[in-house]
Amino acid sequence: MFDSIKKRFGAEGEYPASTIGKADISREKSAELFAKAKTYFPGGVNSPVRAFKSVYGTPLFIEKGDGCHLWDADGNQFIDFCCSWGPLILGHNHAKVREKVIEVMQNGMSFGAPTALENELAELILKNNKYIEKIRFVSSGTEAVMSAIRLARGYTKRDKILKFEGCYHGHSDSLLVKAGSGLVTFGETSSAGVPKAFADETIVVALNDKKAIEKAFEEFKDQIAAVIIEPIPANNGLLLQEKEYLQFLREICTKNGTLLLFDEVISGFRIGFEGAAAYYSIKPDILTYGKIIGGGLPVGCYGASAEIMGHVSPDGGVYQGGTLSGNPVAMAAGIAQLTELLRSGFYRDLDKKTEEFAAAIQRFATARNYKFKVFSIGSIFWFAFTDQEAIRRADEIDSASMELFKKLHRELLNRGVYLGPSGYEVGFISSAHTKIDLEKAKRAIFESLEVVFNGK
Repeated sequence: MFDSIKKRFGAEGEYPASTIGKADISREKSAELFAKAKTYFPGGVNSPVRAFKSVYGTPLFIEKGDGCHLWDADGNQFIDFCCSWGPLILGHNHAKVREKVIEVMQNGMSFGAPTALENELAELILKNNKYIEKIRFVSSGTEAVMSAIRLARGYTKRDKILKFEGCYHGHSDSLLVKAGSGLVTFGETSSAGVPKAFADETIVVALNDKKAIEKAFEEFKDQIAAVIIEPIPANNGLLLQEKEYLQFLREICTKNGTLLLFDEVISGFRIGFEGAAAYYSIKPDILTYGKIIGGGLPVGCYGASAEIMGHVSPDGGVYQGGTLSGNPVAMAAGIAQLTELLRSGFYRDLDKKTEEFAAAIQRFATARNYKFKVFSIGSIFWFAFTDQEAIRRADEIDSASMELFKKLHRELLNRGVYLGPSGYEVGFISSAHTKIDLEKAKRAIFESLEVVFNGK
């Protein structure tokens, strides 16, 4: 029942110290903190992947971040490619974000009432994004998607949602589902506590399968409120889709009166200011954002046309609210960060840096005939132990290859490079990663790959 969750976050088990490669870094203080944390939190963490169940050793407890670097409780320094799972496109502790937050905090940190800062951040987003006309701020990506799904159902007066295996949309009940073995299937719960009745309203199909989509619309004619997809699936590997497939989704949704929902919590403001919608020149009906718009603080939002958003309370009958929605401190961080993203050439420079980084690693692996691919788009990259030229579906990922990632992750930590602790997670490059940092990281990656493939 929990296979999909275990695949993403790792199974139980302790892992031995390294017997090959570079000596393991000290984790004594982190281990002490983790032991204490286990007495307070389930698994010792407040989000499952942080427990390091998919990689070697105990989790690192972070004390400081600055630029592209992290320092843990034992004083180890790392070049960070996790970037708080994506939000830190400017790197850690960016001066302009920090200063704006401190300035706003002098006047208070929460009011539960409107502030001009909400208007300012909304204007920054809407004036520079032609795909949405109105937005609603929330406190997380999960909340944004949950609210967008409710809006889709309220607007269409339909109940069923179609999602894709390999796309993660947060931990709301109706989206914590996985696919069965059929071409089209109702979702099965992949978490305890999710009623079967909730999952029954969610249809799950494989990515990159037009016939499955067509069959779903035939079987559930006039019942599907929305098709939700990460246009750049980046939560279960980097499953890059072809534009033609995404355009097909746009057309079949329009034909059937179904809303197309792009979950751009990761890709939004990362692939460009207008995200994947602009990258592929496809207009969805509803968009969800998060991560980057908070500048490192908890923020999410959903947006659509003024007509669709007019169905959200208090204008319409679709209720959604939140005590900390539009929190002034988070709004301040978002304003400072997004202002920097609008600087001329920002995305061009960041994408070029990432492209060169990924290409250099791929050249190294290819020259040695290593079964290893670097997939990338914009400033997102993913390391996969495969010889496939493209991986577009979750079932195309070799689960056995995660044993190789475990070795790679340990060797990289021992050489001062920090990746997310799961082979299914992507990496991010920020504007704070300098050429010198990336050269150091590449050398560490080269050495680590030699250890993984040659045992030395």
